[in-house]
Amino acid sequence: MLVRIVKMGFHPENIETFLADFEEKKEYIRKSPGCRLLELYKGQQDKTIFFTYSYWDSEEDLNNYRNSKLFKDVWSRTKVLFNKKPEAWSVDKVVSLQ
Repeated sequence: MLVRIVKMGFHPENIETFLADFEEKKEYIRKSPGCRLLELYKGQQDKTIFFTYSYWDSEEDLNNYRNSKLFKDVWSRTKVLFNKKPEAWSVDKVVSLQ
């Protein structure tokens, strides 16, 4: 399982727009082939920082999403709201305790 972590910083005045867009598109993203989980986190100290965590069956599934019309639409609407360059990591889950 591949975990994709994306860190995004937003101009304060753009946060509500981002949250509304995320709310509108989250189910479509989650239902992308190979996507097993989608989560959104907000920074505690810096309320302009958000993280998405998405779990994918494979790198191929993630790449198919990243090349999809859905991603291109979501990303084109989101990237204009940033106050800094986003950061992203693809990692392998090693251990998970619940």
